[in-house]
Amino acid sequence: MTPHILTRSLDRAATAFVLIVAAVGVLIPLSNLLLPQGSMFQVPTYLVALWGKYVCYAILALSIDLIWGYCGILSLGHGAFFALGGYAMGMYLMRQIGSRGVYGNPILPDFMVFLNWDKLPWYWYGFDKFAFAALMVLLVPGLLAFCFGWLAFRSRVTGVYLSIITQAMTYALLLAFFRNDFGFGGNNGLTDFKDILGFNVQAEGTRAALFLLSCLALIIAFLICRAIVTSKLGKVLIAVRDAESRTRFLGYRVESYKLFVFTLSACMAGVAGALYVPQVGIINPSEFAPGNSIEAVIWVAVGGRGTLVGAALGAVVVNYAKTFFTSGPLAPYWLFMLGALFILVTLLLPKGIVGTFNSWWETTKSRNGSPDADSAAREDGVGAPNPAE
Repeated sequence: MTPHILTRSLDRAATAFVLIVAAVGVLIPLSNLLLPQGSMFQVPTYLVALWGKYVCYAILALSIDLIWGYCGILSLGHGAFFALGGYAMGMYLMRQIGSRGVYGNPILPDFMVFLNWDKLPWYWYGFDKFAFAALMVLLVPGLLAFCFGWLAFRSRVTGVYLSIITQAMTYALLLAFFRNDFGFGGNNGLTDFKDILGFNVQAEGTRAALFLLSCLALIIAFLICRAIVTSKLGKVLIAVRDAESRTRFLGYRVESYKLFVFTLSACMAGVAGALYVPQVGIINPSEFAPGNSIEAVIWVAVGGRGTLVGAALGAVVVNYAKTFFTSGPLAPYWLFMLGALFILVTLLLPKGIVGTFNSWWETTKSRNGSPDADSAAREDGVGAPNPAE
């Protein structure tokens, strides 16, 4: 029987990654719910939410690695798609508050009542239904990415120019969402959530379920990315990354390939944002800040561009370090430390953590005369990206 398209591309490392994420997604919620408080192995609820946030960041990192590591599209505005997915979920959560808000209005969110809005804006219609909100989580970031990519790729905007344009896009959205008359809460954003699908969003069981769903989404996103990069489509993307002009000369519609993968990546980022919001409890315009998108690119570079596993690992490692160092006397210097980390990785580990380990492992097997030495370098069906790109 032919293996399923989402699983036949898995090698040992990818299988191990999926199993580890699945185990973490099950064991942490069970530890939180079943073990008594004070137990050595009991995971507190606040840590469940914190690690759930890390998992959402890992999905965002995967979406960036898909386009940057395998197609050569360096986006410095992917935080915009993450935030749009988060706002779509936040709008649903705000509609679920109903009359339990500060002003008791069953239709208008509190910030609209405070700003003297007399009716709900048309673009808030439908967000009282979860199915509609879930559709918007995918549709809004995907549509924006499609329109942006169609204009940029048809104009053959590449390299640093494309990166600057994506950063300008997210900054424009930042300014728009800061406006009170834009209808999304202005500077304060959306917060004070109560329920999701009828369950208390603050309850331990809900937190555990959201963490499990985040891990499941990470596994699905990883499998989709693996299926793409190990297929014929993935080989074309690698060709576009390494020699776009030559690929176009061979007759491939480069713009179509780039548009497809860019739109898919934006949808993945939107899902990450939607899972992020109920676990964090707030979404505001600061998520559109260009610095957030640049930081996400650093996660991928640190973990290993063009490895997928490295992107997810880099997101978790860097954000854990951020949590650790910003809670003490080193907090004012975190951005300097992050910049230094990026420079050191670029100079000393240009392939990132996972990429460097893979190179070392292949060299070791080659020296030992292992028959798998050559196949290990090609087990993904793709080549490693040039660090200088």
